Amino acid sequence: MRFLFLWIFALSLPVLWAQPSQDSVREDISLLFIGDIMGHGPQITSAYDSKTGAYNYDHNFKYVRDIISSADYTIANLEITLAGPPYSGYPQFSSPDALAESCRDAGIDVLVTANNHTCDRGGEGIVRTVNILDTLKIMHTGSFVDAADRERDHPLFIEHNCFRLAILNYTYGTNGLPFPAPTIVNLLDKEQIKKDMEIAKSRAVDKIIVVVHWGQEYMLQPVQEQIDFGNYFFEQGADIVVGAHPHVLEKMVWEKATGPDGKESLIVYSLGNFVSNQRKRYTDGGAMFKLTLRKEGKRCFIKDAGYFLTWVYTPTESDGKNYYVLPAAQYESDTTLFTSKADYDQMMLFIKDSRELFDGHNKNIPEYIYTNEKWAIKE
Repeated sequence: MRFLFLWIFALSLPVLWAQPSQDSVREDISLLFIGDIMGHGPQITSAYDSKTGAYNYDHNFKYVRDIISSADYTIANLEITLAGPPYSGYPQFSSPDALAESCRDAGIDVLVTANNHTCDRGGEGIVRTVNILDTLKIMHTGSFVDAADRERDHPLFIEHNCFRLAILNYTYGTNGLPFPAPTIVNLLDKEQIKKDMEIAKSRAVDKIIVVVHWGQEYMLQPVQEQIDFGNYFFEQGADIVVGAHPHVLEKMVWEKATGPDGKESLIVYSLGNFVSNQRKRYTDGGAMFKLTLRKEGKRCFIKDAGYFLTWVYTPTESDGKNYYVLPAAQYESDTTLFTSKADYDQMMLFIKDSRELFDGHNKNIPEYIYTNEKWAIKE
């Protein structure tokens, strides 16, 4: 038996010696970012099944599930609390746990929770939200039960194959509602951000990603505070910044590196609404932003980046009003889904507005277009 073991061990040695060196590594990882997941009162009503007495949000993701699950990691902004009943929408949100379950089942891997509604149900709401996400095994960061919880989950580190990424999450405020000790919500505090960045850099990460709740609602261009904080994030070492809160789309800018050792940066000022009951012009949709990172040897860089326009379709069906997030480019030439021409026309207006905004202000970030039953970045 001893000789057999030595023989097997000897056979394994060439395999070990043949392992590629770090300098020969060539890997990709894809990341998808989703905007505001809201929970207005009519959405809660829509998710309730009177026959079973249970809530289910799977229909929200029916038409975008394939896109979401195709990314290696999908990160979304959870702009509600999971504080338990009584459930409520605006102005102080508490959605059924089923919303988070459907997020997970659709392929969302990370939920960031620092936003202006984090404290809607006080400290108990913060604690329960964190605990439910832990129970569902959904990665999260942004709000915390206590200091020990924050130390563990912020920055949030993702390790995938040869990649190590750091995700940091902050909000401009919590609608004037305090978070009672020992709970913590990450605020846009420059000194704290600097400390967090140092922790991320000390872990030898490939990219530092900031997901931030900021800006002014319903503005189609970033305000000066967003621009200033974006610059501060980059000065402190961030590589990618993705924003939320305005409930409308704002521009995306990718400053490419000028050489193999040059610094690149990418900022998305606002992804708009992913799902909500807001129906006014510009607020009835959003974008999913996808990028691919490539690692060659020790160098990690953005290989490509693009966006999917999404629009919230809210038909009244046999079981009542439903909420479907549509990949807009797929259905702009397919009217068979729509029961009302007015709905189709509203989606087309959203597409027109969004393309005018992005075509005029985006830099190096085109749209994903659906052709021949496949998605591809527009040339």
